[in-house]
Amino acid sequence: MAVSASTSSTLPLLFLHRATTSPNPTALSFTSSLRASPLRSRAAASPTEVLADDLPSDTPPVGEGAGIPMPSSIGDDGEQLLFGTTAGKETFVRPCAQLHSSFSDSFNVSQEKIVITNSHGEKLFGVLHEAGSKDIVVLCHGFRSSKQSKTIAGLTDALTSEKISVFCFDFSGNGESDGTFQYGNYYKEVSDLHAVIQYFKEHQRYTRAIAGHSKGGDVVIIYASMYQDVSSIINISGRFDLKRGIGERLGNDYMERISKHGFIDVEQKTGHFMYRVTKESLMDRLNTDMQTACMSIDPNCRVLTVHGSDDDVVPSEDALEFDKYICNHKLHVIEGADHRYAFHQLELANIVIKFIRSG
Repeated sequence: MAVSASTSSTLPLLFLHRATTSPNPTALSFTSSLRASPLRSRAAASPTEVLADDLPSDTPPVGEGAGIPMPSSIGDDGEQLLFGTTAGKETFVRPCAQLHSSFSDSFNVSQEKIVITNSHGEKLFGVLHEAGSKDIVVLCHGFRSSKQSKTIAGLTDALTSEKISVFCFDFSGNGESDGTFQYGNYYKEVSDLHAVIQYFKEHQRYTRAIAGHSKGGDVVIIYASMYQDVSSIINISGRFDLKRGIGERLGNDYMERISKHGFIDVEQKTGHFMYRVTKESLMDRLNTDMQTACMSIDPNCRVLTVHGSDDDVVPSEDALEFDKYICNHKLHVIEGADHRYAFHQLELANIVIKFIRSG
């Protein structure tokens, strides 16, 4: 186990990664004629509207009861996003990120839309960002989010600026992918991730690392506990105790209500239907044991956990629990960072890239 090198008075014995520059919401705003700055700051919603682990600005539009459909070229805040066509690739020039880069010239990144079929026959839609490396990093979004979330977009920009190819995709029932959105569903999403990694293996592409944000962090941890085909795992703001956070989202009487009715419909403040939680899907979450998953990871597998000290969705104490039970583990807590790293994208990107390169 390893931690970064600064201390905090609020979390005894926990070391923090302190910002090397003053917080700046545009620190990673990569200039592109094809994409508006994907990392600009946004005011947080009121606590009553915080229903997604990725926070409201990372939550795409919700369909009535079936998945989270989203237009293929428009992001959750209406900005233009880049997609290649199914028949070919789209190329654009991406400038270097403001990172500790080994080069300084602009370079071309191509994007190719790829459709992968999971074990249930559902189509998973993703985008391969070709940046020069034969091996790839797979990025996994969080709860009720998509490959277009700002956190995923920021990491994609940073990694490709370092000439690391990236694949991001929508889990089944999310974004563009087939299927119906389900609460819980951790092992189904692990199965989706396995289908993605197998696809690239069949196409002679090695998956160098898998990284997941929020719920995606739990998915990559569980994946590592089940499979030994990826040697570097990055858990960004994952939740260790899956019994926590349910009451805030469903109400503290959720067990009584779901036992009585068999389901709970989650609505926005305006009364608009968002998604249904069935008893089966709730038990799926409650029965997912992250401690056992952590202890089942191969000791040769390198794991990094990154968490924000000011995360108001998943407590930063959860990062300490991951550190207790994963033997080959590094921990970085970024002081002042929230769940989306809205003002700390640069620090997050530097930590992730350093870990990937060290493998």
